[in-house]
Parts: sequence; structure tokens; C-alpha cells
Amino acid sequence: MGFKITQAKPAMKALSERPTIDDSAIVVDCDMGVWTEVGARTSMRETKMDDYSYVVNDSEIIYSDIGKFVNIAAHTRINPGQHPMDRASMHHFQYRSSAYELGEDDRAFFDWRREKRVRLEHDVWIGHGAIVQGGVTIGIGSVVGSGAVVTKDVAPYTIVTGIPAAPLRPRFEADIVDALLRIRWWDWSHEMLRERLQDFRKLSVRDFCLKYDTV
Repeated sequence: MGFKITQAKPAMKALSERPTIDDSAIVVDCDMGVWTEVGARTSMRETKMDDYSYVVNDSEIIYSDIGKFVNIAAHTRINPGQHPMDRASMHHFQYRSSAYELGEDDRAFFDWRREKRVRLEHDVWIGHGAIVQGGVTIGIGSVVGSGAVVTKDVAPYTIVTGIPAAPLRPRFEADIVDALLRIRWWDWSHEMLRERLQDFRKLSVRDFCLKYDTV
């Protein structure tokens, strides 16, 4: 037998308050919070990413607002490029005209793209290979299943799957959702997260809400 590999590399790199950006990633004109991470070969442009959120490898994000504790898997597309389907032609020549020596670029078209921002609210999970179209809001605590194409807003704490994405089920019962939205644990300080870490790990979500919901 050849070599026995018990661990090829550390399971999780150490992060810090300063954003962790892989050397192969492209990050342009972005605002990033503390404890954030951008993985290998990922492109992120004109995007705001709040505290503790991350995107792993081989993803593309543009013109988006990402809340806290957002989990974005590999090979995802957040706000992919669009073509002007209402025109006689959809081709680049009419809005990237300078590349074809046909005239100036159509700035209004690119401004329209920038206005259709995606919003990923706190504690959202975007599954592997999912696509979120421009102008969509994914509500707090929601899950987008692997390979889904999201074309419409998603309510908080909802699991959506499929093409086009449709609700599969809520993550929790309505009273639990209401309690979590009141608790707003995503606004807790780093020290509070450390102090209450075992409650996240060991308490059921209902017991967690009973402990921290003051209503």
C-alpha cells in the first residue's frame, strides 16, 4: 500500500476580524464586515457583505447586499448578467458597443443592472450551484436548495427548491419564527456569541426561544 493520508489540510482556516480573501479571488468595490470570507476563484463586485458572512469557491456575486451570518456555497451565481430581451437583439454589440467599434457603450443599460440589486438577509443559506436573479430578496433564515433558480422574493425562514424556486416548507412553526425575529441574535456582540455558544449547540430551537425571547 502507498501512503496513508489522515488529513490533507486543516479542516477550517483561522479567520479574523479582517476579511479573509483567497489569493485567487477577485473582489472589486465591495464593503465587507468583520469575520467575513471570500473563497478561491470567487468574483465579488459592487457588493456589501456584513459581519460573519462568507462565500466559498467558484462563485460570482455582483450588485448585492448580504446580511450577517450568510452562508453561500460553491458554484453559486448571485445576480447573474441579463440581456435586453425586449429589444430587437439581445447581443452585446448594442450595449457593449465600443468593443465592436460601433459607438459608445449603453450606460443606461448598465445602470438598470445596478439598480436590480439582490438582498440576502441575515442567516440565509444559499445551496451549491443555486442562482438568485436580480431584484430578489431572500428573507432572514431562509434556505435556497442546491441548483435552485430563484426569481421571486422568499419569505423569512422558508426553504425553497427547484426551477423556478418554489416554497418546499417553512423551517419552523410560525411562533418560533416570530420569536427568532424578536430575539435578533445576529445583532449580538462577539462576546455574547461566545458566552451563548453552547445554547446554540445544545438547546432545541424552541428552548432557545423560550430562554431569549423576552415577550
